[in-house]
Amino acid sequence: MPRKTLSRVRVRARPGRPSQGWLAAGPWVLPVALGRGGIKANKREGDGATPRGTFRPLRLWWRADRHPRPPTRLPVRRIGADDGWCENPGDRRYNRPVKLAPVSPADRLKRADALYDYIVEIDHNVRPRVSGRGSAVFVHAARPGFAPTAGCIALELATLRRLLARLGPRTRIMVD
Repeated sequence: MPRKTLSRVRVRARPGRPSQGWLAAGPWVLPVALGRGGIKANKREGDGATPRGTFRPLRLWWRADRHPRPPTRLPVRRIGADDGWCENPGDRRYNRPVKLAPVSPADRLKRADALYDYIVEIDHNVRPRVSGRGSAVFVHAARPGFAPTAGCIALELATLRRLLARLGPRTRIMVD
């Protein structure tokens, strides 16, 4: 089982580069990609911003067909071919996992690239779930060069795997 669970993780934007930042977790300070809209307190669907606030990690989703189950204290769920995330503010399943038909417009969790090989689901816009306040805000793997995300927090894949071993349900992710 993993070493001591982190009680908090802090994410901040990099001065002069609002779509990049730093994640401070225990002794580590790690580079991250943030949303193309920077960090915003008033997150809206489609604005490309990473929401400001304090969040709990709820669950780890992982690609069992590509990686062994990582050590973590979070609940873990395998990503299947039909797993997706509803980003339609008009849908009653908004900001929730969904099962997808082959031609669904929802965000598919099983991707050809490695960005969603590990996804940490956080409790942004969960209780209460407000239509249009943002969906599918995750912690996941970064694109090359830490290119901006659509509003998520992204780390280098190997770094993300190390961080997973220290995350648990009591960890708080503070984005400011």
